[in-house]
Amino acid sequence: MDEARNFADRLQSVRERIRAAAARSGRPGDSVLLMAVTKGFPAKTVEAAMNLGLRDFGENRVQEAETKIPSVTPRPRWHLVGHLQGNKARRAVQLFDSIHSLDSEPLAREVSRRATEAGQRIPCLVEVNTSGEATKFGVPPADAMALLRAVRGLDGIALDGLMTIGPLAGGPEGARGAFRMLAALRAEAQGAGLLEGGAQLSMGMSDDFEIAIEEGATMVRIGTGLFGPRRA
Repeated sequence: MDEARNFADRLQSVRERIRAAAARSGRPGDSVLLMAVTKGFPAKTVEAAMNLGLRDFGENRVQEAETKIPSVTPRPRWHLVGHLQGNKARRAVQLFDSIHSLDSEPLAREVSRRATEAGQRIPCLVEVNTSGEATKFGVPPADAMALLRAVRGLDGIALDGLMTIGPLAGGPEGARGAFRMLAALRAEAQGAGLLEGGAQLSMGMSDDFEIAIEEGATMVRIGTGLFGPRRA
């Protein structure tokens, strides 16, 4: 009971912080989608979150999702937010409602091929490495437009926006610069006709989501801020 109450309190706090950050950016709170990242947490955690109104869940690994996703009913919306290897594209298309981590043309072509084989057109976001950190995945900002052009021409993919992960170093201003860069890339892509007017900006996690919202995030991905530390 205490665990459930703690989660409900954290969820209320996060929702209030989202609303306040959205207001600071001149937007309503419901313009920002809260995605609960359940990497490392069991299906019962997802079900508890659904009971409190959450409907969008992010997973980092296809292998973990293979056992978790089928056991959650009724089915929420599942997003793959972690790195995707080409050899797992077929299973990712089967499991997830959207993929946030396209970072190369070969991967995009494989995802499109697998989606087309399944008679699907899966929503995808292009991941951009706005921090330049070697430990992060994502296309370099200078190559983002070329990748968007390539992805836009693929039949099995509905191009839905851009995603990034804030930098590990640099503090709040470093995070703000990374998120501002992604927003500028979206504007450039929209101007070039590569993204629609409602294209998503998936950016911001537990430590920096308020900054991301101030810089235009339409989706924030929060795990520990909702569920507490992950179990070893």
